[in-house]
Amino acid sequence: MAAKRILIIEDDVEITDLVEINLDENEYILEKAFDGEAGLEKARAESYDLIILDVMLPKLDGLEVCKRLRSDQIQTPILMLTAKSEEFDKVLGLELGADDYLTKPFSIRELLARVKANIRRVEVEQQSSAAISDNQSFDIGELHINPQKRKVTLRGNTVELTPKEFDLLQLFASNPGKVYSRQALLDEVWGYQFKGYDHTVNSHINRLRNKIEVDPSEPIYLKTVWGVGYRFAEAEELQ
Repeated sequence: MAAKRILIIEDDVEITDLVEINLDENEYILEKAFDGEAGLEKARAESYDLIILDVMLPKLDGLEVCKRLRSDQIQTPILMLTAKSEEFDKVLGLELGADDYLTKPFSIRELLARVKANIRRVEVEQQSSAAISDNQSFDIGELHINPQKRKVTLRGNTVELTPKEFDLLQLFASNPGKVYSRQALLDEVWGYQFKGYDHTVNSHINRLRNKIEVDPSEPIYLKTVWGVGYRFAEAEELQ
């Protein structure tokens, strides 16, 4: 199996050297960038299995790097490094498309566990996608969802979704009528139990509704179950 390629964008040389030593021992290939602009350029030019991204960076901060990568439809998993005092940054980072967080100071053991978990999650998703054929796309009302191509159309028009928005829509549409709490959605879509980040789910739901609903204030597809969470409309509700 080919070694996994990881890009770390971090301006602290001591941290990058420590990470490099330990990842090298675990047969990962690490590339480094020491500011946001250089890291963004590398991430756009090369293919990586994971990006480790510090929030506080010179030239371009980590949140802006994350935002631009997701705008470019680069879906490489992003593990962000943040200081304990940057709680707001965590929420905003998740909304921009980060996959995971690690708070400084962190142990190398925890870093390695997060690296393995995020890379493994992508491998599982890719295996699942490979097992899905084109004829397993499905239509729900005026929505057409193609899981293999990760493509959504509404009344024949392409709907541009971020990776997390697509994951949310696919989860809901695959389980019509099932009610998900906000925490359950965090667990299912983000892969970790992000306690206290309900606002992130709300923001993604609102953006998804703005893209698929005729009137987001009166949703047809994505229903609110008051006091519990959200569910996707069942077939008979869309007739």
